[in-house]
Amino acid sequence: MPKYNFKRIECKWQIFWEGKKFYRANNFDKRPKKYILIEFPYPSGDGLHVGHVRSYSALDALSRKKRMEGYNVLYPIGWDAFGLPTENYAIKKGIHPSVVTSKNIAIFKKQLKSLGLSFDWSREINTTDTKYYKWTQWIFLQFFKHGLAYRQEMPINWCPECKIGLANEEVIGGRCERCGAETEKRNIKQWLLKITKYADRLIDDLSKVDYQEKIKTQQINWIGRSRGAEVDFKITGSNKKISVFTTRIDTLFGVTALVISPEHPLSGKLTTEENKKMVEKYISAAKKKSEQERTQTEKDKTGVFTGSYCVNPVNNEKIPIWIGDYVIAAYGGGAVMMVPAHDKRDYQFAKKFGLEAREVVSGGNIAKEAYVDYGILVNSGQFNGLKSEEAIKKITARLRREKKGKQTVQYKLRDWIFSRQHYWGEPIPIIHCEKCGAVPVAEKDLPVKLPYVKKYKPTKTGESPLAAIEKWVNVRCPKCRGPAKRETDTMPNWAGSSWYYLAYIMNPQKYEWDKKKIKYWLPVDLYNGGMEHTTLHLLYSRFWHKFLYDIEMVPTAEPYYARRSHGMVLAQDGRKMSKSFGNVINPDDIVKNFGADALRMYEMFMGPFDQAISWSDQGVVGVYRFLNRIWKLQKKISAKGPLRHSDSEASVFTPGGKNNNENMEKCRECEVVLHKSIKKISEDLDNMKFNTAVSQLMILTGELEKESAIDVEIYKTLLKLLAPFAPHLSEELWSRFFVNKKSGVSHSQRESGQPPEGYKSVHLEAWPQYDMSKTQEEDFELVIQINGKVRATVLAPIGIAEEKAREIALSQERIKAHLGGKIPAKIIFIPNRLINIVLT
Repeated sequence: MPKYNFKRIECKWQIFWEGKKFYRANNFDKRPKKYILIEFPYPSGDGLHVGHVRSYSALDALSRKKRMEGYNVLYPIGWDAFGLPTENYAIKKGIHPSVVTSKNIAIFKKQLKSLGLSFDWSREINTTDTKYYKWTQWIFLQFFKHGLAYRQEMPINWCPECKIGLANEEVIGGRCERCGAETEKRNIKQWLLKITKYADRLIDDLSKVDYQEKIKTQQINWIGRSRGAEVDFKITGSNKKISVFTTRIDTLFGVTALVISPEHPLSGKLTTEENKKMVEKYISAAKKKSEQERTQTEKDKTGVFTGSYCVNPVNNEKIPIWIGDYVIAAYGGGAVMMVPAHDKRDYQFAKKFGLEAREVVSGGNIAKEAYVDYGILVNSGQFNGLKSEEAIKKITARLRREKKGKQTVQYKLRDWIFSRQHYWGEPIPIIHCEKCGAVPVAEKDLPVKLPYVKKYKPTKTGESPLAAIEKWVNVRCPKCRGPAKRETDTMPNWAGSSWYYLAYIMNPQKYEWDKKKIKYWLPVDLYNGGMEHTTLHLLYSRFWHKFLYDIEMVPTAEPYYARRSHGMVLAQDGRKMSKSFGNVINPDDIVKNFGADALRMYEMFMGPFDQAISWSDQGVVGVYRFLNRIWKLQKKISAKGPLRHSDSEASVFTPGGKNNNENMEKCRECEVVLHKSIKKISEDLDNMKFNTAVSQLMILTGELEKESAIDVEIYKTLLKLLAPFAPHLSEELWSRFFVNKKSGVSHSQRESGQPPEGYKSVHLEAWPQYDMSKTQEEDFELVIQINGKVRATVLAPIGIAEEKAREIALSQERIKAHLGGKIPAKIIFIPNRLINIVLT
């Protein structure tokens, strides 16, 4: 028997599959459709890493199984290629971003193909393709025309070294995450999308989809919908007021201070002369912090007194106004009412600055800590004795009557800052005219192509490098034909990834928006990706889709029916893989030394799919040895005995030899294990329990290894079960049992490395079905209780009658000892589970 030569085998079958175009999905096929989507990769300079392989291999296994089950499967691939990482890499290497992108895509593509993944390469997309981003720009224009895209001046985090605006998450300790430079706040005109208009639908429609609960929770928390009341606090000595949003209006009598954000428009006017220096210093320091840092619940609370006061609308008490950086301008009006006795954060602030903590809801001990639960109101005037829930209604009603407040809803979600002041992105298709204002580019003139420039580094002015291309910038206004200028900001790399699942459905050569095709394929049946993208990317994508649904461009309210997430692959030392740590695992090295099947199968076997797991070199070796064991099982398929036709296209052999009765009994035992394996592997694949599915394959293989001869039908079924996990090995072994009916020559008799004429792939076979009667256990563990406490267990036949179960239970020596001669008052029997002996 030849040695398992994975290099020859994998190359051969990859060429065969590609030549036969096995994995192309058909539009409007009569088979039921199954659209399985993975997050398309960002083609960075580092190439694929083993984290990519985990997701792609697992979803590939599921896709292969679904094809074998008779589904028309769409499993596509493409490239999310615009954005800052490529631009930074290009600047570092001195290579144009377009060149870098092309080279990186070629590397990624070669790596993916070496893994034998069943992608439909005919639908390959690239977000930097002008035909692709024509539609990205078209969608933006629809937002603009429907009043959902607008431009305004606003403060952003600015890195003077990178010369670019940064997201809040990109500022750590007041410094740029990328270069470490101290950031500053700059007021810059930005394009925004009104995602807040969709806030309620983005929450409410989660009930229509099958997402993991942790994913739904992330979406809901990011949107941050809160139902409560808006309260007006009149500033003393002024006709102005500060409006505050609160979900706990029942604690209004416990307010002992008001805290506003450093960015609050009244912060300067409220600051008295004697407090001016301290306030200015505090605000300056706050501007250097990211929003994420400022709002961390565990951080030490800081603040400064403005010197001014306001009035509590329900008891007319004069309360001080402070500035605190943990208050954010964009939420709740940029002000919070401080109730130290009933809010943990306020409690810390009050302790630090000596403010009063007044109990107004009974139930706790405020001398030790804030009491944050609902309770009975105290020290609250006419509302004393009311439960919190009732008090909220009555206090809100009073404020409404007195025109000092109202019931309202607030969101943490803010409109999406959509423009970037860098080069490598989609140009925003807007023209600015002094007479006409912001004018959309005519749809017939799309795409607005990103011009090639030699100088693509960020500028010192804060403008995109595109602003320096006068010939491109200076144009005629589409409305009045007067002189005008193009918008020079580009879109964020979130833009192209917000609709890419639709691009796979369109013709990648022409990108025609075909509503019939879109209706056939949507929604995506299963979308898998990393947990790091289950908040913003998923939210943005759902937002774009809902807008497209509203303008009747797509037929469903949600893009993805099911969303799952995989855990990260950590390095062997348990840390995140990083070049700086020197612990990155290159999948190319694993493929070279152990083969693609071993890498794919190990990544599915390494642990629960949704959990972070550390890489193990020994784990890969173990899986490689397992594949060798399956290879060696060939020799147990006996060539003796009669030919038996299992289907219309191939003949197979049955084992022969002595002691046929004994062999038949063993064969029946193998069948039981086989059918249990079919059931478990089928269910585990559907439930994305890839590690336990692989484990069951190993159990089945171990059972077959005990046999002196293996029925070829059982072995063929093993290969079908193996096919989604190790597609190359299963295909090679399957071909060795193929017999050409015309020539009568089996593939194993051929010297040629090519598949035989008329060969039918294992991946085109039907998925095995199990016989339920052969998956049932013959015995079960009967639990014996006395007064509800387990006293013994014993094996009993499944389906045992109650009378027989009682007899077995009462005959056990341990049970006799516990009974001590007492007569049971009652015996409770639960079939196939337990028997409970009740004593008086």
